[in-house]
Amino acid sequence: SEQEPMVLPAKVPNLLLNGQVGIAVGMATNIPPHNLGELIDASIELIDNSEATLDDLLKHVKGPDFPTGAIVYGGAPMKQAYLTGRGRVMMRAVATVEETKKGRHQIIVTEIPYGVNKASLVEKIAELYKEKKISISDLRDESARGKVRIVIEVKKDGYPKKVLNQLYKLTALQSSFNYN
Repeated sequence: SEQEPMVLPAKVPNLLLNGQVGIAVGMATNIPPHNLGELIDASIELIDNSEATLDDLLKHVKGPDFPTGAIVYGGAPMKQAYLTGRGRVMMRAVATVEETKKGRHQIIVTEIPYGVNKASLVEKIAELYKEKKISISDLRDESARGKVRIVIEVKKDGYPKKVLNQLYKLTALQSSFNYN
């Protein structure tokens, strides 16, 4: 009652759980959100083994867990980010190629990278279509109730995997997240 505590311990590392983006005088912070279960498992590892290494902790924490989904490609750059506090991971939209009843192909995007504005993404794809940089015949945003669904119809003579790779290269369907 007479002394103020120097440290108030948290049950989980909240900063990693929620992530943080901010700018201060001469400093910037960019921490991605992580999975609660993985952080708890890593915390238990530290409690059980106070000498745990980064590799021990990365057995539990597989990488960032973005709320918009997408696939995170980390590997060595992600390990470097956890080791030094600086690095980056690549994020790629979840897209599948489906064949329609008429024998045409559609690219269905169901998850987009963190921080990508869906409306701007659809607008960019439409712009590429108008400039004839991609071989598509139709583009629809069928998203509803918080679920992303962007339908991209490939031209009859187009190659869906080639179109998808072009979309990854020319749009924000593939983007990076920088740790700081």
